[in-house]
Amino acid sequence: MNLSQHPELLDRLASAYALGTLRGGARRRFEALAREQAPVRAAALIWQSRVASMNELQTPAEPSPAVWTRIHNLVQAEREQAAMATAREAKAQPAPGGWLRSLALWRGTTAAGALATVVAVVTAIGLRDEMGAQIGELQAQLSAQPQIEYVAVLNDEQASASMLVTFDPKSRKLTLQRVGGYQEAADKSLQLWALPPGAAPRSLGVLSQEKLLQLAADQRDVREVPALAISLEPKGGVPSETGPTGPVLFKGALIQKML
Repeated sequence: MNLSQHPELLDRLASAYALGTLRGGARRRFEALAREQAPVRAAALIWQSRVASMNELQTPAEPSPAVWTRIHNLVQAEREQAAMATAREAKAQPAPGGWLRSLALWRGTTAAGALATVVAVVTAIGLRDEMGAQIGELQAQLSAQPQIEYVAVLNDEQASASMLVTFDPKSRKLTLQRVGGYQEAADKSLQLWALPPGAAPRSLGVLSQEKLLQLAADQRDVREVPALAISLEPKGGVPSETGPTGPVLFKGALIQKML
């Protein structure tokens, strides 16, 4: 199946894969398609970077003491209810004249059951409210994510993904994320090139050695550019007019997203 022809389905599958909700055979089939199809691989990498960035932005939060208190009360109430139920069964046949004691026990058991129900409801409401707040915060973080319009997965000679490139027209930024293990020498620089059809390569910027970096770019820099490439150049890169002077290490198609 060519998932690139079904962008909405591809986006849903990639998000489920990154979040870990895509399991079993469906996950294995998606991984197989990602190895064969660059758009599927790009969508998976985009969602994995989104989830990773949200994990970095998310501040650690300890549950409030009230949550642990409610959980303890719920467990304690269930234990007391079980003990009272056992005692009630043992005294199912009360001795003559002992019906008052049985009535008191029945009333106590009923009260304990009601208390456990109240505690369970309060706990569920508290956890639901906290869960709702976390979901709202997650939705806000997702809405603040870049509006990616172009994607490229640049591969090495062994067709292994080495660089993920995305373009956000809103911020006019090219974001590059190293997904392979390549690291250039200290006296060398990686340089990103646009490969327009029927024209000479055009430099889009020189990369630092950071794992994640951004380069300023305009939409005209990537519009109607079918592919990108990264060459190994002297420290600081070379002028755009000269074109790549070193070996081209990574190359890949530039895809415009449909969503």
